[in-house]
Amino acid sequence: MVLLGCSGNQTEHIAKDEPVRSVKLLADNWQFMLSDTLPEGVLSPGVNADDWQSVSVPHSWNRVGYYQNSDSDHLHTPDNINTTMGAGYYRLSFTLDKASAGLQHWLEFDAASRTAEVWLNGVRLGEHRGGFNRFRFNATAAINENQANLLVVKVDNSKPTATSTTFDTLPIAGDFFVHGGLYRPVRLVSTPDVHVAMDDFGGPGVYATTTLTPAGTAEVNVNTLISSLAETPQQVLLTTRLVDAAGNVAAQQQIPLSLQPAKRTEQSITLAIPSPHLWHGVSDPYLYKLEAVLTDSEGNWLDTVSQPYGLRTIGVDADKGFILNGKPLTLKGVAYHQDREGRGWAVSPEDIAEDVKLLVDMGANTIRLAHYPHGQPVHKLANEQGIILWDEIPLVSVWRYAEEYEAANQALLENAQLQLTEMIKQNFNHPSVAVWGIANEVDFGAVLPAFLGSPPDSEPDPTPVLTVLDKQVAELDPSRYSTLANCCEANARWPADKVPKTTGLSQTTGLNRYYGWYYGKPQDLDEHLDTLHGLYPQQPISVSEYGAGGATSMHSDNVFGGPVAATGRHQPEEYMSYVHEANWAILASKPYLWATWIWNAFDFATTTRVEGDSIDINTKGVITYDRAINKDSYYFYQANWSDKPMVHITSKRYVERAYQVTAVKVYSNLTEVELLVNGESQGVQSNCIMATCEWPDVRLTGGENTIIARGVGDREGVSDTANWRLNAPQVNAYHIDTGAIMASDTAPAQYGSDAFFSGGSAKSLDKPGGWGRPPKPADIKDVSDQPMATTYRSGEFSYALPLDEGKYKVSLLVVAQAQAAEFMVTANNAKPVAIKTPAGSEDAGYASQRVEFDVEVTNGRLQLAFTPGSGPAAVSAISVTPL
Repeated sequence: MVLLGCSGNQTEHIAKDEPVRSVKLLADNWQFMLSDTLPEGVLSPGVNADDWQSVSVPHSWNRVGYYQNSDSDHLHTPDNINTTMGAGYYRLSFTLDKASAGLQHWLEFDAASRTAEVWLNGVRLGEHRGGFNRFRFNATAAINENQANLLVVKVDNSKPTATSTTFDTLPIAGDFFVHGGLYRPVRLVSTPDVHVAMDDFGGPGVYATTTLTPAGTAEVNVNTLISSLAETPQQVLLTTRLVDAAGNVAAQQQIPLSLQPAKRTEQSITLAIPSPHLWHGVSDPYLYKLEAVLTDSEGNWLDTVSQPYGLRTIGVDADKGFILNGKPLTLKGVAYHQDREGRGWAVSPEDIAEDVKLLVDMGANTIRLAHYPHGQPVHKLANEQGIILWDEIPLVSVWRYAEEYEAANQALLENAQLQLTEMIKQNFNHPSVAVWGIANEVDFGAVLPAFLGSPPDSEPDPTPVLTVLDKQVAELDPSRYSTLANCCEANARWPADKVPKTTGLSQTTGLNRYYGWYYGKPQDLDEHLDTLHGLYPQQPISVSEYGAGGATSMHSDNVFGGPVAATGRHQPEEYMSYVHEANWAILASKPYLWATWIWNAFDFATTTRVEGDSIDINTKGVITYDRAINKDSYYFYQANWSDKPMVHITSKRYVERAYQVTAVKVYSNLTEVELLVNGESQGVQSNCIMATCEWPDVRLTGGENTIIARGVGDREGVSDTANWRLNAPQVNAYHIDTGAIMASDTAPAQYGSDAFFSGGSAKSLDKPGGWGRPPKPADIKDVSDQPMATTYRSGEFSYALPLDEGKYKVSLLVVAQAQAAEFMVTANNAKPVAIKTPAGSEDAGYASQRVEFDVEVTNGRLQLAFTPGSGPAAVSAISVTPL
């Protein structure tokens, strides 16, 4: 185990009553135009602005992804989305405050996606390539101090190719949309000639790390960069101090410095804190204030940088997991994309605060900031609330072009190094940041070489790139760990000799694993994790992604009734919950995992998907894109992670019920939970495993049903309510779409998904369509509802249907299979009914038939047994209605 120390918060502040730096926020009165070419006269103050749009910054022109449901009011519709990827121009006229005259002037951009080129008063200041990190230009030589200034910025979010304008700018692939625009704040920062450096990759110019001694004291090493743009040598005093929350100076040191013209000076000092108050995560996120103050030989203020700062050490152990200040800490949290409906990436600090609150309320104590550097607001909140962060660069899925583009590939590596340097510099002092991520899922390379533009027999290897970046982390910040997220090693889905072994290429590792979704069963995760831990016994391993998609408007009566569509439409919310329940039960049992992150906090935009009830949205968020709905899986984690008393009834949005008998599942962290249906108690569940209580056979009545789950005794006031409806035709009747995880909604009667079965397997006659494409429908003769007819349950199986005593008609929809077959169906041990089906084929189509017979129920249950004969039994739909 290695213990590392670091602390702080990068966000710059102006010390109170200290007349030093001035900061002018450039937010309003911008003009914007999308254009692939430089608009005529754009650099001239007199340009005709009729074709320009008035905007405020932060701004993005993109709106991506929309839902096809009515579960909430949606800001995005098919009519207002904008997925344009290209160049946009921003213009702003501003004047300089008189108090800033004679100072150095810096234009500061918190982000511009994905490349930016900047002019001031017609003078090109430079360009920045990378859409996520802060960058600055010294605008002093170009600025007008006594008249209006014209700022022009060209941004370009064109999709990178080896020959495009953004060829050298990561990411060049990824399952998320790269929004364009000046989507984070822009400022004019004015400083004295002598100042804490503004030109260090967007960083604060002050960098601190913490070491805790065995005696219980703390030492803070502070490295300050001072720039002098004065024309003559300068004598200054650097005061570095740590101030506690009560305003008392906990430690201070002063150093006289001799500065040479046009030079940058680096000064390191060590502050000793005899009785440190540690930053200890969510339990005690205590922050000091770190100040670096420059004064001249006469004691006049020159410049100061002041920022919140936390004292802490971190460790990551291959067997014991994450260690904060010498004590183990279980990290459980979510991965987080920065976009939201209606804003894209141009989110406000208030938006981010709302997001973080939702995650903290769920019980998360760590956030993976995927798949690129996030802005300062989320870091500030994490520092203040004790949330542990994983920061990463946008080296996602693809790290190079085909072999013949050697120069472009080298440029991509250099851009990765630039973005890594900027990310580390700008976030160096945050106590919340624990690891620097250098890549995500680049081990697809040898499995899918065509994904990288390589010939099928090639095996592109990311090892050289990852080795360079891992070494860079160690050089820039030895106080933290490098990490990466891989997808494929030791996964039986791919041949082992085709998968690059990346697990040991960084100091720690994250595993992106989707058992139960893209492959395997959720339970397979158990053996897989133990296998990797055995292969790398000295390597700290986390699970950086796991989960499943879920649509809030799609529901299943039984998640085992048929296959889920991981890359298609059928993604019921209940199956998503099942995957999370099964995965978390395994993850919680692995003490060697140093952290786990759900994928994802929120649904997010991506133009690679048509799935669930949405277009261009990844549905794996535990909260919807618009933040309007917490999915059931959100409450599963709240019940398991949070101490705040809560009760949540699952499947509440499944209002129009198909069956009169259903299981009711409740998530709760209470010791005892009682269920009431229409005022009648269904019993009390105690100490439910994984905070999941279930009442298996709850009977609904015709019409409206009120379901209440509540605590017992003094917790009775902690409750949740659901209102479900059972329409009259569903009373003492069953309409089952067999072999389907979601019932067809085009049938004349209301069908439920496959349920009440035992045995058999779910199948479909449709031909799979592949990633994001619908299946090719099978040609089934003489049916009005092809989606229902094409799915079926096959083999030997039975159905047990709770029914009142009486006589019923059973109607079976049977569709021919590839081979002619005969099988039997028996109702309540009556005489078996023989069913024969002819052979069918994809070309000739498949014949269908209805088989009907009457039965009498005397014991409250109808048992239908399907037995193979010359071939397996197969039935596409079952209807049981009272006579």
